[in-house]
Amino acid sequence: MFRQLREDIAIVKEKDPAARSSFEILLTYSGLKAVRSYRRAHWFYTHKFYTIARIISQRARHKTGIEIHPGAQIGKGLFIDHGMGVVIGETTIIGDNCLLYQGVTLGGTGKDKGKRHPTLGDNVMVGAGAKVLGPINIGNNVKVAANAVVLKDIPDNCTAVGVPARIARREGQKVEQDLDQIHIPDLNMQDIAKLQCAVRCLRKEMTELENQKESAEKAE
Repeated sequence: MFRQLREDIAIVKEKDPAARSSFEILLTYSGLKAVRSYRRAHWFYTHKFYTIARIISQRARHKTGIEIHPGAQIGKGLFIDHGMGVVIGETTIIGDNCLLYQGVTLGGTGKDKGKRHPTLGDNVMVGAGAKVLGPINIGNNVKVAANAVVLKDIPDNCTAVGVPARIARREGQKVEQDLDQIHIPDLNMQDIAKLQCAVRCLRKEMTELENQKESAEKAE
């Protein structure tokens, strides 16, 4: 138990530059408290004490603002930074050394039965406010931009941005635009710009056709 606690604290120190001491992390980090409560609840859940498991998880939700269903499967090294508003569904699977920011939802779409929630590989980062929905697979070393909505599988070593999410980088190479947590490309506006360009071309063609028709009528 103490070895696991030391590992959890070490992960926070590694990933959060604001962490000053082990004592501070232990007393004030809601993500750490939520993950430790999840482990207790998950033990009861796997031993079929479902009500006790849900009581533990709901108490943790009340205290931390983070809701992790005890049925979720979470690997080692999960760090939930800030954490308020994070929701992790029952059939979610999370690999090792993942990072979730506040407002992240790993949820369902309401259309699926059985496996309803996403599977995250190792070393996945999900930005603030992002939604990953449905029984989809997110590969290893994937980054999901803040406020993205992911509805389809994302392969390994990719960066996904936008609503719905699209791949902006693959294997370190740009697909559309680079990603940082501040300047995120507005893919919807890019699509609108393309449609506006197409409309202008169509109007030009229609004008030319009308002019040709008028010329033909005058010639007659």
